Amino acid sequence: MRIAFGVEYDGSSYVGWQKQNNGVSVQEHVETAIAKVANHPIEVICAGRTDRGVHAFGQVIHADAQVERTTRGWVLGTNTHLPKDISILWAQAVDDDFHARFSAQARHYRYIISNRLSRPALHTKKVAWEYRPLNIEPMQQAAKFLIGKHDFTAYRTVACQARSPVRTIIYLNVSQQHDRIYLDISADGFLHHMVRNIAGVLLDIGSGNKPPEWAKQVLDSQDRRQASVTAPAGGLYFYKVDYPEPYQFPQPVLMY
Repeated sequence: MRIAFGVEYDGSSYVGWQKQNNGVSVQEHVETAIAKVANHPIEVICAGRTDRGVHAFGQVIHADAQVERTTRGWVLGTNTHLPKDISILWAQAVDDDFHARFSAQARHYRYIISNRLSRPALHTKKVAWEYRPLNIEPMQQAAKFLIGKHDFTAYRTVACQARSPVRTIIYLNVSQQHDRIYLDISADGFLHHMVRNIAGVLLDIGSGNKPPEWAKQVLDSQDRRQASVTAPAGGLYFYKVDYPEPYQFPQPVLMY
């Protein structure tokens, strides 16, 4: 039977979601833990591969199991074998047509910036820090240039292996609560470092270094060298995936 899982994790200690040769990944912990409940090797597929240091409120994965367990058994049993910074939130049986990655219609990320003079102590590696005062109005204006279907070559890393740089951003919202600035973004898919590179451009615009129109100039250039530096990974959270009917899963709660 095929099982879908919701996964929450703090990515600070990991090389990313995907298994790699240069360190410990979230994926290998999750596969090992589910395998102990299933009593056989397990391979999982995720909705979106997060990079080193990136977190998740609502990663979605699927795995094929040769045994039956209750949803409670999958959740509690798997969590027993996971480190404290990774947790299974829910489990749900799905049909064999479901695919965590290819069935996804949209993915949602949140980027969190602590905008104050002093660096954060309580949320180190959980938020990005910007000491320069930021004005969110020009950031909001700049965000509008990126909504829609575009070639995002200038907003991806040169090492990105995606076959096409074309993606469709559904929304890109900039909001503020006290000294926290939130960038909420959804798209049909994301390129390597795409959200963090967008955040870097918006930070330069919000600080007054660049005008809002610069975001479009960077986009039109299709040249990564024209953009800002990549914003830190610690502020980025993968928090939701949209699927078609009948795949309706519990929705994560944004904690920050």
